[in-house]
Amino acid sequence: MAEPFVDLGFARVDTDRARRCGFPEVIFGAGKTPEEVLAIGRVLLEKNGVLLVSRANVEQHRALSSAFPAARWHERARCLTVELEPWPKSEGVVGVICAGTSDLPVADEAAVTLEIFGNSVERITDVGVAGVHRLLAARDRLEACAVLIVVAGMEGALPSAVAGLVSKPVIAVPTSVGYGASFGGLAALLGMLNSCGSGVTVVNIDNGFGAAYAAAQITRLLPPPAN
Repeated sequence: MAEPFVDLGFARVDTDRARRCGFPEVIFGAGKTPEEVLAIGRVLLEKNGVLLVSRANVEQHRALSSAFPAARWHERARCLTVELEPWPKSEGVVGVICAGTSDLPVADEAAVTLEIFGNSVERITDVGVAGVHRLLAARDRLEACAVLIVVAGMEGALPSAVAGLVSKPVIAVPTSVGYGASFGGLAALLGMLNSCGSGVTVVNIDNGFGAAYAAAQITRLLPPPAN
């Protein structure tokens, strides 16, 4: 029986990930050379038809696009995507909400991840608690989503406020945005872990990808609409 991975010498590419977990292996671009990203990407695209590279850079994009002209560089999200065959669509919409414009790189990483894996995304930006009326004005849009990813830095208060308004799962993402006492996102992380909002779960600092992956797994559980 063939091994469910391809050994490239420098990497063992997991070609069985989609069957086991629902989505293909994703390349974490940080620390990899452009040539390594291209070699791993070839294997994954041959197997799955879609590719996501997180924490990527422009040099990796150049290498990938030389072989796959469909490669897209998402600059603010620091992601690369290639879509040769679209991934099956999931039911429901995932809301990606961010407190401020400075949180957009992490929110964009979440949105790009969701979209390449077949999810519809509702983006709601700049609704932090410093002007909570902006959040209240979006309440109907929030409630219409199946899952909510809430991205915030500073004191990380936004997920608690969102959780108090809606009946949907809330996945909180602390960002490293803030002044010195935010300790690179640690203050936001601890604030979210201590949230008084029911149903709030928390991923690591700046981990938009992890939040999106969890949300995508939730949407895959939703039943298809009745005919």
